[in-house]
Amino acid sequence: QVQLVESGGGLVQAGRSLRLSCTASGSIISIDPMGWYRQAPGKQRELVATITSRGNTNYADSVKDRFTISRDNAKNTVHLQMNSLKPEDRGVYYCYAVGARTTTPSLRLAYWGQGTQVNVSS
Repeated sequence: QVQLVESGGGLVQAGRSLRLSCTASGSIISIDPMGWYRQAPGKQRELVATITSRGNTNYADSVKDRFTISRDNAKNTVHLQMNSLKPEDRGVYYCYAVGARTTTPSLRLAYWGQGTQVNVSS
């Protein structure tokens, strides 16, 4: 079984910061990439940022220069440092990882966390 557990969401004022973390556990190997998506009320889930095992990153235009994604490969953990938060950053943030199970190492699948709520007040 594979689990992605997020933490760090909450309510902050606009302009402040939050740090999200996600750890993948269970029988998952070769995780690449890891990242974050978000879903605002009434909107589709959208990419926020991803990072490969080599540290290559990709950001949505709306968060560039404000958010920073990082990961610890040894701990199967990914972080999202969110600075200068805006009300439009509000939503449920989902951790995402592509990896293989130890029992089927050639089959790569996408896994999702349960989500963590981020609220930004103006």
